[in-house]
Amino acid sequence: MTGMTHAMVKGSNVPLDAMAVRAVLRWTPGAGVPDVDASALLLGSGGRVRSDEDFVFYNQPRHPSGLVRRLPKRSLPEGLTDTIEADLNALDPSVDQVVIAASSDGAAFEHVRDLRILLYDAAASGGEPLAVFDVRPETGEETAIICGELYRRGDGWKFRAVGQGYPTGLIGLATAFGISVDESEAAAEPDPTPPPAPAFPPAPGPDAQVTVQHQQPAYGYPQPAVASAAPAPGPAYGYPQPASTQPAYGYPQPAAAAAHAPDPNFVLPPQGPQFIRP
Repeated sequence: MTGMTHAMVKGSNVPLDAMAVRAVLRWTPGAGVPDVDASALLLGSGGRVRSDEDFVFYNQPRHPSGLVRRLPKRSLPEGLTDTIEADLNALDPSVDQVVIAASSDGAAFEHVRDLRILLYDAAASGGEPLAVFDVRPETGEETAIICGELYRRGDGWKFRAVGQGYPTGLIGLATAFGISVDESEAAAEPDPTPPPAPAFPPAPGPDAQVTVQHQQPAYGYPQPAVASAAPAPGPAYGYPQPASTQPAYGYPQPAAAAAHAPDPNFVLPPQGPQFIRP
């Protein structure tokens, strides 16, 4: 896929010749426009992260393998950018997908202007993007959006334009893929231990603090449900859906807050057969 830029529409996909790519989120800043952060989730065959380390975001800007990382934000004449770089060719075979997402800070995506994702060959200096997708929120209430997906197809990789939004922000997005974020430790200091030697040049440290923790299974009991959010469109290519939507055909749903409290007046019926003496 060289020599031309693919202008993509939602749901379309293109094959990739480049094995190391740079996914650039770009938007126009201005008064009332929230900041936008790029993130990536490395998913296994079940469509969920293999561990908490598979979540690359502002507080964990580099995957332990060094093969997926978040670059510093930049201010260009065309707008602000936040970037994810991935060496697809070297990723562990257990990684089937790399989801590229955007989250907004302080306001919903209806206030973000000209959001788009541009995919570049990371091995090429400059040049035109391989693919461009203009990301438009469906309801305007989204605070996190899956912009695109890099996924294996045969021996190669493809890129799909997704554009699925979540009204529950970065936390709701991460939870839907098997990660829960504990905001109670948001003020904790970052780990000063330097990351392992990366496949890319070193990147700066995190620009915000959030602690990532596994969510334990509830073994079939009713799950907590979050407060009602604006409904999103129907299933978008198998991704987990926001809490207000219908189940996405077996894919994981965002964590819910307690919707099934026990009845305090409930009493077990008498146990066993009852006999009355004459």
